[in-house]
Amino acid sequence: MQTRPLLIFAMEQESQDLFPGYDVLHSGIGKINAAYALTTRLAQAAPGLVINLGTAGSRRHKGGTIVNCTRFVQRDMNVTPLGFEKWQTPFSDDPVTIAHGLAIEGVMQGICGTGDSFDISAEATHFDVVDMEAYALALICQRRSIPFLCLKYISDGANDDAHTDFTGTLRHAAGELLSALKKSNY
Repeated sequence: MQTRPLLIFAMEQESQDLFPGYDVLHSGIGKINAAYALTTRLAQAAPGLVINLGTAGSRRHKGGTIVNCTRFVQRDMNVTPLGFEKWQTPFSDDPVTIAHGLAIEGVMQGICGTGDSFDISAEATHFDVVDMEAYALALICQRRSIPFLCLKYISDGANDDAHTDFTGTLRHAAGELLSALKKSNY
């Protein structure tokens, strides 16, 4: 087992080359890319901890806030017409909300809604943050019994202005995530 934590970002733009000395993996955007990248890495060596860092939208928290996601929902899973609970994966033993995130004292904790869309809809109000990878990463870590930490920098308001807010905040977001990571002693 690898003892160094594995840091996983969706995009290189989110890490901004500010994490030297860490084992960094850029997965690509979306649940499938994230799941594939992490599973491939785990086949080589299992880290003692997986840390997902990146940007996310929020209708609940202002831009620049760091949210420590401890619970995760697959927000684009909707099979309600067949009688399943909203966000429930049919015939899965996994609960709708998976609680496999480490909590960092002094950092706001919340629930992350993950989906393969840049969510600017009213649905985003159900979650503290909306992203495109964390649920898949948390689920894999839960199934493999690997501790998982998720810190998201709120880059936009998950609204109609989200596309302009997001691109302008990447460098600042990487610096803030690095600072939060160091404060958490990881």
